[in-house]
Amino acid sequence: MLNVKRVVLCSRPGKNGHPVPENFRVEEIMKSPELKEGQVLVRTLFLSVDPYMRCRMNDDTGADYLLPWRLGECVDGGGVGVVEASKTQALSVGTSVTSFNWPWQTYDVMDGSLLQKVDPEMVDGHLSYVLGAVGMPGLTAVLGVREKGHVTLGSHQTMVISGAAGACGSIAGQIGRLDGCERVVGICGSNQKCQALVTELGFTAGINYKKGDISSALREHCPTGIDIYFDNVGGPISDAVISQMNPGGHVILCGQISQYNKDVPYPPPLSEDTQEALCHKNITRERFVVLNYMEKHEEGLVQLSRWVKTGQIKVLETVVNGIENIGEAFCSMMTGGNIGKQVVKISD
Repeated sequence: MLNVKRVVLCSRPGKNGHPVPENFRVEEIMKSPELKEGQVLVRTLFLSVDPYMRCRMNDDTGADYLLPWRLGECVDGGGVGVVEASKTQALSVGTSVTSFNWPWQTYDVMDGSLLQKVDPEMVDGHLSYVLGAVGMPGLTAVLGVREKGHVTLGSHQTMVISGAAGACGSIAGQIGRLDGCERVVGICGSNQKCQALVTELGFTAGINYKKGDISSALREHCPTGIDIYFDNVGGPISDAVISQMNPGGHVILCGQISQYNKDVPYPPPLSEDTQEALCHKNITRERFVVLNYMEKHEEGLVQLSRWVKTGQIKVLETVVNGIENIGEAFCSMMTGGNIGKQVVKISD
């Protein structure tokens, strides 16, 4: 028998409530490693915590493609691990594997057909990148920019990214630069993050929304207006950005993290001024869901891998050690405590 640690959801945040580490509980259980045909025993290496998971803490996620986590049951999300024992020819012992529905536990017996092989070469040997730059956040960035951003080389466009120091925003800004934007300006929550955007990721400028007036800073760093807005946060920050967008601009509606703790529909309703600006200036603002572009995922991952391996995209990560700290890591990520992708290291 295996001694397994797992994380269960033991309570839900209250209405309009912020999640707290105490919403999660770590349990120890004994699990049989015996396998049926087609199954594998996996050891977890890294687990992902992401903003969309806040919706899964509710009874109703508000999205038909997301199931809520159930009280008293093991939580799941993006994960990567290694096969320790196998009863399927498709996955041999030692193979690295990943899944979008990986249980938050140290070991598990899983159906081999539900796992995807990971080529360590694709991520330059950094398996945690499967959960970030060369995974779902990276795909969200590249497909969001290319499907909804309408970047045109040589058009001297300005792109603004909110949540710019997060897993998706930090990649999206770099892709905007690579695809031809003249100016790429990131909005984030600390001077340290602003510095990282400029010195490490090649952004034109970083704006700390917690200091000074956002509208004034946008006018300073976007003197010709804003053509493309990669929106990860919503709320007053997005209102300020949209008010300075040029006619015919494009909003990539990726996330609304500032609104996730509120009891409002998704996407949240806009202010009258913002709605009027979108209409008057003929600005497109369409909800972007990366799962709607499954046929482009493989090509996107190959492109992301190439950029990472050649150093054209830099990857930032915040790594927390130990499954017992995953609740704290999740709550920290929800309040901007991470720079780059937030991952939790479970084992070596």
